[in-house]
Amino acid sequence: MVSKHPKNWNEIKTNDSWALFKIMSEFVYGYERLSEIGPCVSIFGSARLKPGDKYYELAVKVANKIVDQGYGIITGGGPGIMEAGNKGANLGGGTSVGLNIDLPFEQHDNPYIDSNKSLDFDYFFVRKVMFVKYSQGFVVMPGGFGTLDELFEAITLIQTGKIDKFPIILVGKEFWSGLIDWIKTTLAEKLNTVSIEDLDLIELVDTEDEVVEILDKFYNQYDLSPNF
Repeated sequence: MVSKHPKNWNEIKTNDSWALFKIMSEFVYGYERLSEIGPCVSIFGSARLKPGDKYYELAVKVANKIVDQGYGIITGGGPGIMEAGNKGANLGGGTSVGLNIDLPFEQHDNPYIDSNKSLDFDYFFVRKVMFVKYSQGFVVMPGGFGTLDELFEAITLIQTGKIDKFPIILVGKEFWSGLIDWIKTTLAEKLNTVSIEDLDLIELVDTEDEVVEILDKFYNQYDLSPNF
């Protein structure tokens, strides 16, 4: 029977150890660059939605409205909703940040990121830490697995007390209502795998005005600061 382990296991373990230095360098790079940007809101959503799609255009309006209130915008730096968020920030004259990562089929820098605020990451987990640490709120537009991953990670960190609560705003009731209903009826009521109170961590809205209203209401009570 052929062993499933690599022949040179010690060499692989050594390479893993050296990778720690690259991981540390990405954290230092991200912390140093993002500590200078000021209060920002992250916008997440599908990379596949094009200009003209209703959610793309809504994301432009949401971002523009947010920068009018003095926040900057952080996105994943790519196309689709990320581009729309940076575009809205750019049109409004606000800070426009892109946290880029190399992906095989959809990621490339969009043209609306500030030239000195486009950051490149190799590790998803480092990039996700930057979103959570330097965002004053998450605005989550319709998207796929990556969007859901970022949404549920933020909810989990707040639910478990690893970070302080901040606004998590789902935009698009038509898109998100089915997920919220499933969490309520299946997870909370039927299986009791989450508490019904956990849904209080999420706001569900349809317009840019509602997004800004939630952000303003929250930060009238709490200071703006990094999340951990």
